[in-house]
Parts: sequence; structure tokens; C-alpha cells
Amino acid sequence: MKLRFLSTKLVAITLFFSLLLVVSCQKETSNGTEEQQQIEASQVSSESDAEAEITFNDVFDDAMGANDEVGVEGVPGTMNRLNPCYTVTITRLNPPDLFPVKIVVDYGTTGCVGIDGHIRRGKVITEYTKRLLVPGAVATTRFDGFYVDSIKVEGVHKITNTSTSTATRQFTVDVIEARLTRPSGNYVEWSGHKVITQIEGLATAIPLDDIFRIEGSSHGKVKRGALLVSWESNIIEPLIKKFSCRWIVKGRVRTVRTNTATTDRWVAVLDFGTGDCDNKAVITINGVSRQITLR
Repeated sequence: MKLRFLSTKLVAITLFFSLLLVVSCQKETSNGTEEQQQIEASQVSSESDAEAEITFNDVFDDAMGANDEVGVEGVPGTMNRLNPCYTVTITRLNPPDLFPVKIVVDYGTTGCVGIDGHIRRGKVITEYTKRLLVPGAVATTRFDGFYVDSIKVEGVHKITNTSTSTATRQFTVDVIEARLTRPSGNYVEWSGHKVITQIEGLATAIPLDDIFRIEGSSHGKVKRGALLVSWESNIIEPLIKKFSCRWIVKGRVRTVRTNTATTDRWVAVLDFGTGDCDNKAVITINGVSRQITLR
């Protein structure tokens, strides 16, 4: 199932636009019951956390799979390499040294359809200190007028290879002051810190047999209509990402609104399943579960 992540490029959940959210910026209120209000706020915060996670997992995958000089050639990403509608510019920042190097992927101003079916425009700019498979390597990504479909993407995405040796493979991923903004003015503000450890496939040079474990936390704020909610999320069961699958296949994430106890019955838990490769997940709030479809 999905949260598209990097090498795991961690994703957006199908949003429940049918929700009637009538909440002030200072205080959550509702035309319905208190129970409906709590469900709406918990659901929106969990959905928004997953939406941001998926979006920046895509960034991770593209940074890892740019080419075999800076990452791992063959890593699945969002770019259509067979019929590219983007341009790539590579600049050596300290020539003739190979690193540091800056790679700019320009999707143009009219839109470029990726292999995932989403339309991208604008520029994604990544600077690499060395090849990402080398311990200590850092790749920092920023955005210039970048949109996925109609959503403007802003913030900083940073990958650091924190492996202790070449016999292991571990990355930390930090998303700093990200913002996803819709034409309506609705937005998600999001920051996250994840540790991504490869648990299978190290013995081969074939990316498709690689499997990763993802652990960590995030926090954010979402505005949807009149609703304004802040939340914190923690991975309570490690997320499992296979390069052979576009989605997260296993793991659970707990989302708690700020100043709400972790034992509160309105805590949302998103469950990605038991290992099957599909785009389904189950969200549970106050003991009530419903299936949702991931982007």
C-alpha cells in the first residue's frame, strides 16, 4: 500500500470533500454534534499527514533515482524516462570535481505528465555533496514554482546517508517547513523526520528486490475550508516499502491533534495492511474503521 516514499520516493490520500467542515481558526466548532466535529478534525489531520508524506516520498524517490552517478539508476520514480517531457540540467559546483553537483529537473510551465499520471510543472532543484550510497552524503532539494497537479509544493527536503559502513544502508530524511497549497487557499504545513533502513536486497545490485523499513514522526497544520487543525504523527509500527511496489505495503501511523492525549478516543490510526501491494489503507477513529484509497 502506499505513502510513496523513497528509494522510498516516502505520498496524497483521496480527500473526503464531502465533509462539511465549519470550524473557526481559534476554536473547533461544528453545525453537527460534538462527535461529528471530533471525527472531522481527526480524519482531516490524518489524511493531511499522509498526503504530505506521499508528496515528499516522491521527492525522495526522484532524488535517489536521478542517475547512477548521484544515486541508484533504476530506482522507480515519478519521471517518465521513455517519453520525457522535462529537461535536466547538471552543474558541477566545483569543477572539475564531480561533487558537489546540482541537478535541476524542469517540468516546464504547461505541465508534464509523469508515469504516475500526475501533472507536474516548475522546477525541482537538488544539490548532492557526493553519491547518496556513500556514508555521509547529503542531498538537499528545493522547489521553484513547483506544482503537482494544482497543488503548489514548497519547503526543503534533505536526505542524509547515515549508514555506519558500506555493508549497511540507512538514510535520515528531514522535511523542513513544507507547505502544500491548493487554489482554494486550503493548505497543509508539514515537517517530518524519518529514519529509513534497508532490510533486504543489499546483496544484489537490483533495486527491485530492495525492501526498506521507515520509522519516525512528523507534525503539521491543515486549513480546509473554515477548519484549522494542528497535529502530531508517529509511526507506531514500522512502515515497509518495497521497490517493486508503488505503495507502502505494511505499517501503522498514529495521528494526534495537538494538545490531545494519546489515549483520547479521537486519535486516528492509519493502517497500511499486512504486506499486499495495493493502494488501500484503513483509517480508524474511535473504534470505527473505513477503507480509503491512496494516490
